[in-house]
Amino acid sequence: MFSRLHPPQKRQRLRQALAGQGIVRAPGAFSPLVAMEIERAGFEAVYVSGAVLSADLGLPDIGLTTLTEVMGRAEQIARVTDLPVILDCDTGFGEPMNVARTLRMAEEKGIAALHVEDQVNPKRCGHLDGKSVVPAAEMVRRIRAAAEARRDPDLVLIARTDARDVEGLEAMIARANSYVRAGADVIFAEALRNEEEWRRAVAEIGAPLLANMTEFGKSELLSAGQLHKAGVRVAIYPVTTLRVAMKAAGEVLDEIAETGSQRAMLGRMQTRRELYELLRYEEYTRFDQGIYNFKL
Repeated sequence: MFSRLHPPQKRQRLRQALAGQGIVRAPGAFSPLVAMEIERAGFEAVYVSGAVLSADLGLPDIGLTTLTEVMGRAEQIARVTDLPVILDCDTGFGEPMNVARTLRMAEEKGIAALHVEDQVNPKRCGHLDGKSVVPAAEMVRRIRAAAEARRDPDLVLIARTDARDVEGLEAMIARANSYVRAGADVIFAEALRNEEEWRRAVAEIGAPLLANMTEFGKSELLSAGQLHKAGVRVAIYPVTTLRVAMKAAGEVLDEIAETGSQRAMLGRMQTRRELYELLRYEEYTRFDQGIYNFKL
C-alpha cells in the first residue's frame, strides 16, 4: 500500500526524532520492498545510498548516476513506507543552481532529508583512498543554494564532509561548522576512525552528527548504543542489506548450478506467506475484493 503519511508529516517525524533523546537508525534500502522490511523491523528511518543505487545499476560509485535515476528510485521507496527517507545526493548533480534544483525535486518526491557532499565531482566512495574535496567556500555555496531553495522548513538538509581523510580531523571540524553557518541542519562526518574521534566531533561541531556504519571501510563499526553514548544522532547502514542479499543470491545460484535444484536453500528463503504479509495483500481487498481471493 501507499504510505499513510504525507511527506510533511514524515519530515516532522524526523525533526522530532533529531530533537529527542534517542538515535535515529537508518538501514539502506535498494528497493521499495526492502524499505517495507526496514519499517517492519522497527527502525526510525530509511536510507537511500548513491553507492547502492550505482551498484544496483551495475555501475561503480563514481558519480555516473543521474538526478533523474536517483530521484526516481527515491520516490519509489518513499511511496511505500511511513518512515522518513534520507537520500544521498552525492555532490548535488552540478553547480549550486543544480544543487537547488536537486533539493526542490527531493521535496516533490516525498524525501524527508538529503545530503550533499564536499567532494570534487566525479566523486568516489568515502571509504576509498585518493579522494579530493572542493574548497570549503565552494561547498558553502552548495549548502546555501540548497537552504535557499527549501520551501518546507522541516526538510532536513545534511552536509557531508569527506575532509577527515584529505585534510585531517581538525580541518574537517572547521569545514563542518562553516557548513552549519551556511544552513546545514546535520553534519555527515565521513570516515571518522573511532569513538574518540566521534566524541571530539560531537563536542566541537554545532549541529547533530550522522555516522556512516558501512562495512569494510575506514570507520570502526560501533553499535548504535556506542554511537548514542558518544553523542551521534543518526546512524546509517547504507550497503548492509545489498551486501547480504547479493551474497545470498550468489550462493543460491551456485547451488542451482551445481545440483540442479534450489531445494537445499529453502530454509534460508523468505516464504510466500512472509512476502505476502509484508506486501499486505489482504489490505488490497479494500480496493478490489477480487485481488485477494485465495488461501495460503
